[in-house]
Amino acid sequence: MIFVGSVGAVVRLIAPLISSKDNDPAVLAIDSKGVYLVPLLGGHKAGAEKISFDLAADIGGTPILTGDSNTEGRLAIDCFGESWGWIRSGDSNDWKELMIRQVKKGECNVIQLGGSVLWRKLETSRNYLFNKKTKSEKGNLFIGSKNGYKCSWHPATLWIGIGCERNTSEKLIQRAIKDSLFQNGLSKFSVAGIASIDRKSDEKGLLQTAKANEWPIKFYSSIQLRKVSVLSPSEVVEKEMGTPSVAEASSILSSGVEAKLISPKKIYHSNTDEVGAVTVAISESIKPFAPGRGELHLIGSGPGELAMISHDSRSALSRSVVWIGYKLYLELLEPIRRIDQVRIDSELTCEIERCKYALELAKQGVRVALISSGDSGIYGMAGLALELWLKEMPQSRPLFQVHPGISAFQVAAAKLGAPLMHDFCCISLSDLMTPWEVIEERIKCAAKGDFVVAIYNPKSNRRTWQLKKFIEIFLKFR
Repeated sequence: MIFVGSVGAVVRLIAPLISSKDNDPAVLAIDSKGVYLVPLLGGHKAGAEKISFDLAADIGGTPILTGDSNTEGRLAIDCFGESWGWIRSGDSNDWKELMIRQVKKGECNVIQLGGSVLWRKLETSRNYLFNKKTKSEKGNLFIGSKNGYKCSWHPATLWIGIGCERNTSEKLIQRAIKDSLFQNGLSKFSVAGIASIDRKSDEKGLLQTAKANEWPIKFYSSIQLRKVSVLSPSEVVEKEMGTPSVAEASSILSSGVEAKLISPKKIYHSNTDEVGAVTVAISESIKPFAPGRGELHLIGSGPGELAMISHDSRSALSRSVVWIGYKLYLELLEPIRRIDQVRIDSELTCEIERCKYALELAKQGVRVALISSGDSGIYGMAGLALELWLKEMPQSRPLFQVHPGISAFQVAAAKLGAPLMHDFCCISLSDLMTPWEVIEERIKCAAKGDFVVAIYNPKSNRRTWQLKKFIEIFLKFR
């Protein structure tokens, strides 16, 4: 909830409605001019502080935060995992105790067995011990697929392989999954998806289970499954399905390289109110898979001045927990990077690797900003990133959004007093990806067509003669 008005008025208005911290919604107060944004309730768990940052970046306001994590430059460990695609579990009182321990500068041990470790690059991560064995759970934060810890973040790393009789009921499948997770001490929050053989692609109970839990579902052919080495092959299954394993093989195949079979197949038979029989196996992947939570923002940072970054781009930068780009561009943005945001520098000519890495992180559930100078859709990263994104299966695609920026030719036109008042075009003289013969033909056509031309990449240490050639060609027609 966002209120426009004084903090006092808002407090009086909502006071009778406040019940407990567990149920607090995100409540913000904003002054009538949109200058100051104050999160009043639900700062961490409900995301009020994060909303205030994002909204402030969008409207050009200033968030006013008085919590310990922000004022002392500490990581808000009770809410930071959401931006990494993880789901939180644990009693609110235990989380409260952990946060108080952090405020008092008590020892905090992080046991991380899954999920991205990029957050450890943050300066604030130096306040924590990692994977230290302790006799007491006090001060422990767990990141992984296991249950049993008081304060946990769960990355989506578990793949459940399922084989079943025809027309097996959803109720039986749900019970089997729940029991299998419980028996192995695993959290349902860490389930990335379910998998089976393609002959089950129309199995109603299986499809209903995936839909009810909002899990992606993968199907494999018998040829794909029989190539997987499994712990418990079955001659009966091979005779029926053309592969010695469905549950174990599909869970391992979905988990990818270095998959670990955590729970070998187990058969569950129906109770009186259920139908059929189901086999369940669970494997764990090295990389999480949560594209439904991930975001890939293609951001144009403008010509180099912070004042020229659009509010839309600022808002996307605020929302993203990982910034990826050429190191010079990121250096220019450094003044607006928060302590909880990871910066990953890249070199020139590494565009493909940069895009692949950003997309991979977003598929894991991470909110990622892939940054170009100017406008990412003009000689930037947007086209390449979109091409890679489209190659992914629909259920593997994270949110993809392009945020326009001010390009260099627009600024140059304004600074030079040469407004682009008629038809114009931009031509890059770089022949790294386009043959010079093609570039030369474009120059001739633009000159013949009487276009105003903005020149990109006119010169470099290696590219020394192209600008002179451009002028030579142009003067033949002008």
